[in-house]
Amino acid sequence: MAGNGIPIRNIFWVSIFAVAFAYVESSVVVYLRAIYYPTGFEFPLKLISTHHLTVELAREAATIVMLAVAGILAGGKGWEKFGYFLIAFGVWDVFYYVWLKVVLNWPLSLTDWDVLFLIPLPWIGPVIAPVVISLMMIVCGVIIVIRLSRGHHFRPVLVTWLLAFSATLVVLYSFTLDIAATLQFQMPAPYRYELLITGLLVYAAAFVTACRPTATFRSPA
Repeated sequence: MAGNGIPIRNIFWVSIFAVAFAYVESSVVVYLRAIYYPTGFEFPLKLISTHHLTVELAREAATIVMLAVAGILAGGKGWEKFGYFLIAFGVWDVFYYVWLKVVLNWPLSLTDWDVLFLIPLPWIGPVIAPVVISLMMIVCGVIIVIRLSRGHHFRPVLVTWLLAFSATLVVLYSFTLDIAATLQFQMPAPYRYELLITGLLVYAAAFVTACRPTATFRSPA
């Protein structure tokens, strides 16, 4: 802990883990692109072997597990663990693109398209979309951790869950709305940025509803 109850040390080490893990992830992509996109990554996507696809799906699942475990180990209990998970995930995702830029000089711009995730179906979108979402995750995670360290509540209520679920559906739809073209290895339709913005605003509203209680915890008499 540092002054004012802010757990700077934990936030720092979780972030260092995420930055290093991002390099590991980006290294795998460097090798895959050397195999399947030797002249440079671009859409439409190319067919990869079933074996490599299976390994990639397992790797993505393992990535989420590792980031979740980092949050569990860093946090004390309950929502504090979730806050650290958000920080780890956000920092990891941002630095994944930072490392790709350093190693491959890609993306050339934040509007370049990328395959964001493969489970259960491919998610595609411009790089700016996951980066903005990740930055929001970092901010929300830090706020959660700081609030709890100072004895304040972070308490999602029913409306929080409804808003968060709705936002998730909107954002996922923006990444998968042209799934047919993706699966047929064709160029996707232009990205619907208005869906991303809507999802982010609804996420923000959900987060505010969970932070509204301001009473501090009191020890039993």
